[in-house]
Amino acid sequence: MTAARSRRSADRAHSRAASAIPQLPPRRVVNPYPPMALLSADQVEALHQASMHILENFGIEVMSGRALGLFEKAGATVDRSTSNVRIDRGMVEAALKTAPPRFTLTPRNADHALHIGDDAINFTLVAGPPNVHDMERGRRAGNYRDYCDLVRLAQHFNCIHMLGNQVCAPVELPANSRHLDTYFANLTLTDKSFHVSAIGRGRALDGISMMAIARGLTLEEMPENPSVTTIISVNSPRRLDEAMAEGLMTMAGFGQPVCVTPFTLMGAMSPVTLAGALAQQNAEALFGVVLTQLVRPGAPVIYGAFTSNVDMRSGAPAFGTPENAKANVASGQLARRYGLPYRTTPGSASNAADAQGAYETMMALWGAVLGHANLIYHAAGWQEGGLTASFEKLIIDVEMIQHMMEFLRPITVDEGELALEALGRVPTGGHFFGEPHTLARYSTAFHQPMLSNWQNYEAWTEAGGLDATARATRLWKKALEEYVEPPMDPAVREALEAYRMRRREEIGADEP
Repeated sequence: MTAARSRRSADRAHSRAASAIPQLPPRRVVNPYPPMALLSADQVEALHQASMHILENFGIEVMSGRALGLFEKAGATVDRSTSNVRIDRGMVEAALKTAPPRFTLTPRNADHALHIGDDAINFTLVAGPPNVHDMERGRRAGNYRDYCDLVRLAQHFNCIHMLGNQVCAPVELPANSRHLDTYFANLTLTDKSFHVSAIGRGRALDGISMMAIARGLTLEEMPENPSVTTIISVNSPRRLDEAMAEGLMTMAGFGQPVCVTPFTLMGAMSPVTLAGALAQQNAEALFGVVLTQLVRPGAPVIYGAFTSNVDMRSGAPAFGTPENAKANVASGQLARRYGLPYRTTPGSASNAADAQGAYETMMALWGAVLGHANLIYHAAGWQEGGLTASFEKLIIDVEMIQHMMEFLRPITVDEGELALEALGRVPTGGHFFGEPHTLARYSTAFHQPMLSNWQNYEAWTEAGGLDATARATRLWKKALEEYVEPPMDPAVREALEAYRMRRREEIGADEP
């Protein structure tokens, strides 16, 4: 490259940097404040005892012969005719002794390693919607092109620490092998960790194997190097289906973290009362924790919570409600009672990236943060109760996440921050605009939002009068322009491609 071309490239890079979307630098997010306690110690204990009663007397249906065998061997009461498993509190206590209170999740770029547990907070991209939406192209079925663009946005924004399991379903690809394509996109378009699909053993093992290739590890080395995780959904009330059980056992067997998450919607899949729903959620989550430890004592596991309510007039799920926010706080108390990392979600039932979507998400987000969640799943892009991944909502959520990150920065009180000299120099009735203390700090004193508009009405109108949603459209398009694909060794990429092609051929049309 000539010197002139080098200068032009440098000038273009400088120009892009100067006009880049303002965002916070990569950093580990820690919650420095005491966790909120909505429940008294006696109430937490009452919920624990109710959960033990559920596990000891009602049991959980387990639709996996292999899992039933593990429970039988451990001394649980197993009814093979109904697949019902009852476990006692001693089995729960034994599992909690080996389940680690914290762990590190390391993707192919070790700079993006995540601490899961203690006071750390990690935010993930939305996962699982069958649809996708933006304001220019409207609502449409999930597809691989949109999938890749959403993944690129997750890589671009520093506050998104991890990808979920399939940000949208690429429905044009074969259902039995599309996970190979989404894993490939996750590993090549980002260098962050991601959640694998654990619907059965095959999908989970493919995710573990492809991350091992990307990291240059063998499968035998993966148990000591957790890199991917998954969500295991309990079919509430009290059922663990075969695919979820097999996925859980595969992940735990290879030492990869499992997040056991009951989906307890009050009034539908759980009692209509918050206490009853929390007791059921707690029992189902602890049951999954026990299974991980029966597979591999010491396997990392996360206490998952997803308790909200339904609209009792229609039966439709509701999210971001006061009940949902309280459940997020209370579930954190339960997770801490057991010494487990904690996951929850800030959801919304809004069908649009609008005010409802923002205030419901923020309501639930506050509950998650006050409850000291370590993994805030579906944090960016969730719309329509999780049925749609929205480009505009992703931008709005990134704005809210960054606001929350700045809120979590402790207040500094020292000589420079107290500004007594400046206070003494400015006369009564004066101002601080020209004060040296202000001039030395003005450019970094306050958080700079990327989406908010602080122009006066006349200037805002002259600039087009765009509301936040319209501005979000401009921002996701600009973010895709700014996106830089993380480097990958060509040999590693070829190995991933070879694995994808081989497994696609092996799966064929037979595997469901």
